Amino acid sequence: MSQPLSSAEKSILDKTGLEKSHELLTCTAKSPPFSYVHLELVTDGSASVELDNLMVKSYCTAALRQFLGLTGVAIPIDILKVDASHCWLRVPQPDLGMFAAAITAWKGSSDGGTQCLLRVKQCSDWLGTMVGGDDQDWLWHS
Repeated sequence: MSQPLSSAEKSILDKTGLEKSHELLTCTAKSPPFSYVHLELVTDGSASVELDNLMVKSYCTAALRQFLGLTGVAIPIDILKVDASHCWLRVPQPDLGMFAAAITAWKGSSDGGTQCLLRVKQCSDWLGTMVGGDDQDWLWHS
């Protein structure tokens, strides 16, 4: 809680036309052009399947084609990182909802008797809000 101004401070502020605090910078965060998605590969078997860029692109294209047809296939996907069974993608911000719905509705793919599907772990308009999210699972499921 701030302390009330003394009479000397009030007179100085009145003479100079200044306020006690000043706004130095105003910044408005507008709607970003891209959104970010963290996906995880889930398998039904004990066989460990590691993702690669081609597999991620193939699975995402299959999911978008099944859910939205040619309109879904036209959604551009940028693969930012693939690490074991996790991947991080960038999609246009207006298409995030359709992309997440397509991945969620996708029935998966059978690869050598092992059923594989992608699960949406996180999605956000800001990549910075997703950083460190892996440790949150450990916190609640340890």
